[in-house]
Amino acid sequence: MEYDSQSPKFALRVDSDHKSTQFRIFSIDKPHMRAFHLAWFSYFSCFLTTFAAAPLLPIIRDNLNLTTTDIGKAGIASVSGAVFARIAMGTLSDLFGPRLASASLLLLTAPAVFLFSMASSPFSFLFLRFCVANGFAGGWGNFGGGATQLIMPLVFGFIQHNVGAAKFTAWRIAFQIPAVFQMLSAIAILLFGQDMPDGNIHRLEKSGDKPKDKFSNVFWHGVKNYRGWILALTYGYCFGVELTVDNIIAEYFYDRFNLKLHTAGMIAATFGLANIVSRPTGGVLSDLMARRFGMRGRLWTLWVVQTLGGVFCVILGRVGSLKASIGVMILFSLCCQSACGLTFGVVPFVSRRSLGVISGMIGGRGGSRIEPLNGLGFLKQKKKHLEMQ
Repeated sequence: MEYDSQSPKFALRVDSDHKSTQFRIFSIDKPHMRAFHLAWFSYFSCFLTTFAAAPLLPIIRDNLNLTTTDIGKAGIASVSGAVFARIAMGTLSDLFGPRLASASLLLLTAPAVFLFSMASSPFSFLFLRFCVANGFAGGWGNFGGGATQLIMPLVFGFIQHNVGAAKFTAWRIAFQIPAVFQMLSAIAILLFGQDMPDGNIHRLEKSGDKPKDKFSNVFWHGVKNYRGWILALTYGYCFGVELTVDNIIAEYFYDRFNLKLHTAGMIAATFGLANIVSRPTGGVLSDLMARRFGMRGRLWTLWVVQTLGGVFCVILGRVGSLKASIGVMILFSLCCQSACGLTFGVVPFVSRRSLGVISGMIGGRGGSRIEPLNGLGFLKQKKKHLEMQ
């Protein structure tokens, strides 16, 4: 059911479940659009901290005497730590609300970001990469992975040339910037965030408007859903690949084509920055195909786009010229990231009861990603789709 006029309680049009049926991108009206902007900003800050090391790896590896094996292990650690955290965070979001869950995660991992500048050995570098938060919202926040490739070399250059710090000191000082961003996003969530359109979960449970569920019931209901595991594998081969490329793409161009650090960062940035267009495009495409072909349209489109992403990934590893590599990388990024959006076009229909757990399972296989907007039901889903229970 959709109302013909605005609800006096909300600034946007809503349906009978108080899900928004409008999307005003320049609005910060509470709760729907404010939740959207807090979600992508917090995700952006997490991507900034997660990939802050990537564009500075040529400097960090010389300072800490890192081998190729050390760098590879650190990249794995930065992803593997989130695999388990995501499932836990999805469950916590279902039980306590994403506002407290997400802000707590940011605040708990912020010290690791500050301490990253004190890394003095390959082991400490690997351990802190494991501890740094990887991000937990959807949509535009992913372009933070690309913005980081631009921001960190610029911050490093400013500190080195304008402040006069040595290069091995400059990269350590530069890490304080993403740490501050992460702290600010956590505070913003606590001050301005809201769990659901009608209020925070604790108040709704206390008033009886929302039934309180048990941890074990929510967790096992999600974990036993085989559709969630299929999508987890799928997401691992789009967002997981994206995270891997974000970690090494600047170093790849720096070493293979003998580019300057800043130039390699600018080229690498196009991969992540494409998210501002490609990932939302995947979500929109999923909705458009669903209107005509239903759930099959969502699934087949996901398969086609993800397959194309795999093809371009293989081609990227085989081309030898700089221009060709950049062109193929852009095509690869568009398909890979659109597949991420297409995956989460399916996620809300897997399980209503354990949507946070399902999101955590799927996001954990990709690296680290929780979708609070989907979990809260802030955005309207088409009624003709049946929940895949």
